[in-house]
This record gives sequence, C-alpha cells and structure tokens, in this order.
Amino acid sequence: MTELVLVLPRDLVPGGCNFRGLRAAGVDDLAALRAAVTAHGTYLDRAAAEVDPGHKQLIPYVVVRDGSSTFLMHRTDAGGDPRLHGRASIGVGGHLNPVDAGADALMAGLRREWREELDAAWEPRFELIGLLNDDSNPVGAVHLGVVFSVEAAGRPVAVRERDKLVGGFADVAVVRGAWDRLETWSQLVAEALLPGA
Repeated sequence: MTELVLVLPRDLVPGGCNFRGLRAAGVDDLAALRAAVTAHGTYLDRAAAEVDPGHKQLIPYVVVRDGSSTFLMHRTDAGGDPRLHGRASIGVGGHLNPVDAGADALMAGLRREWREELDAAWEPRFELIGLLNDDSNPVGAVHLGVVFSVEAAGRPVAVRERDKLVGGFADVAVVRGAWDRLETWSQLVAEALLPGA
C-alpha cells in the first residue's frame, strides 16, 4: 500500500534550508511554516519523495525532558528496518499523512505521533525549539525536522511499542554514553539542547 507524505517545495521553506543542525525558531517562524504548509504543502508518494531533494518531507520531532533528564529510546531487533536495529534516539516523530490534513496538518500530525509513540496519560505542552536540517546525506536531504520540546515535570512517560523500543529518562552522561548509537538527528539536537553532550 502506498504511503502519502506531506512535503514542501525546498525553495518555499520559510528561512530556507541552507543550514546543518538545529536552527532556533520561535512563534513567528512556526506561523510562517504553518502558512507555507497551508499554501504550498502537498502529499507525495513516499517512495518518490525519498529520492526528490526538490521537496522536504516535514517531520514533527519531539524531545521529552524531565528537568535535566531526556527521554532516551533504543530500538530492538523487532523493528521493521534492520538499518535501525540497536540505534538510539532522543526524538519522537514521523511523517505527516493525509489523515492529518485540515486547518493545521503540522500540529495535527504532531499530536497523532505523540499518541502513537508514547504512553503518557497527560496533555503535553509543545514548545517549538527549532528546525532541523542535514543535507549531508541522501536521507537528510529530503527531510526537515520541526523540533519541539515537552516538559514531563515528573509525570510518567513510556514507549507504546515495547516490542520495538525500550525507553526511559536519562541524564546527559547516559546520552553521551549512547552517542555512537544515536541517530544523526538525535546527535544534532543533543549538541544544541544538552549541555555537555
């Protein structure tokens, strides 16, 4: 079955994509991005989008914090993509699909990904941190992360797909200890957000 994913033409991404890493963004930047999605966002076949650097697939990406700790997940060997087995991540997110279409596809998709990926019986407050870009490899060249932070404030958080992921809050030293297994996006976000990472 074909998956359709939301994309923006690269040259219509507000502020452009000529950066690597996490570029800080605020309320005005988010409003501009949402307006661009409304005006120019389209759904493309994912297989085609994965090899089309003329478009950026938008990926909401949430980092969950609890004070100085960060929610760290490790992928097990039960996941579908063998390239990701054993990899670690500090971000939760995924593609935007037609089910998210409406007045605000970006935020609808963000909330859906939160519910699908995490078991947290409380309402998150998403705080935009910035945009994440890495054109140095073919995968990064076709994706643009929209990075949010959520403060757990002592409330419980767990992964939903426990057969595919294990996760829990970790201090900076533990995140640094997992560095070689961290996905590239997680490394870039950690460098920007976690002192000493």
